[in-house]
Amino acid sequence: MRSFSEKVLAVVKKIPKGKTLSYAEVARRAGSPGASRAVGSLMKQNFDPAIPCHRVIRSDGSLGEYNRGGTKAKARKLRAEGVL
Repeated sequence: MRSFSEKVLAVVKKIPKGKTLSYAEVARRAGSPGASRAVGSLMKQNFDPAIPCHRVIRSDGSLGEYNRGGTKAKARKLRAEGVL
């Protein structure tokens, strides 16, 4: 059985270029609908470039944090993918 972390990373890895999911939606798809803060904590610890954590945003549409260069870098990546 996969851990919550593994489930979250699998969900995030499947977010296609040009799309985003909220932390809450990632938590729901990973089987733990109330764990959006835990998803945020996992994304903050992720440094694997194969996991596109920049595609995970807040439910209100704001970007949230990004551990690889801050919010400006996250916005730049999402703009390059046509999201913003």
